[in-house]
Amino acid sequence: MATLARERLAPSPQTSDEPSWTALLRVFEFRVLEYRRTFRASIFASFISPALFLTAMGLGLGGYVNGATSQSFEGGTYLAFLAPGLLAAALMQTAAGESMFPILGGLQWQRTYHAMYATPIRPRDICLGILLWITTRLTLVGSVFLLVTFLFGAIQSPMAIFAIPAGVLTGMAFAAPISAFAATQRRPDMFSNIFRFGVTPLFLLSGTFFPIESLPNWLQPLAWLSPLWHGVSLCRGFMLGTIGDDPLMAVVHFVVLITIVIVGTWAGLRTFHRRLVAG
Repeated sequence: MATLARERLAPSPQTSDEPSWTALLRVFEFRVLEYRRTFRASIFASFISPALFLTAMGLGLGGYVNGATSQSFEGGTYLAFLAPGLLAAALMQTAAGESMFPILGGLQWQRTYHAMYATPIRPRDICLGILLWITTRLTLVGSVFLLVTFLFGAIQSPMAIFAIPAGVLTGMAFAAPISAFAATQRRPDMFSNIFRFGVTPLFLLSGTFFPIESLPNWLQPLAWLSPLWHGVSLCRGFMLGTIGDDPLMAVVHFVVLITIVIVGTWAGLRTFHRRLVAG
């Protein structure tokens, strides 16, 4: 009887290490349905707050900056310079938020992902389904933000449309490793440190508001190590139409971000498997 009970409770056997698209999409569907019930709580942080920030800093402060200095912000106004940085930063913050408490809740509090694992859905399907949802969420936020930027008249090139995938890639460079870390946690204590010592400093020191050349020489190499700086540079290049001025550097930005996403995803596959299988 005990053996029969264990067989009934055990997950269905899997014959392949490859992810199942059907199972992955089930996890994605769950996150979509979950978001449909909770999206109102995220409207301000995801859509309204960046627009207000763009208004205050781009139009308000930008009016003083443009009038008080002859410095050219890569050939445009301060508003046009600021908008790509805010796009990348907004997606970074959204990605970080989606990669912390929802994952901790699903693994520790509601144990939703353990319930999924009791079906033929495997840990890798859960991890990849979550990352697919975060990618979709970032695409939505980035598209709305770009539309708002267009209405503000801050887009100077038709290549600005490519700032959306560049911004999404930037967000995923944060989402993948943070998700892997969140899968190892049983309490949310460390999440505040991620924002306090990671997200917020990067938001201020990665070229979002001013060129990193304005930083002290000793601090500039730290900015170069920031995934957000690579994302801001890509988004700014597309939205200002200057991406072709230094194509080799643009390739470096892409390679750095893609590498972080790949490594973070690999780590996530391991931590999700360890958490769900070992408990």
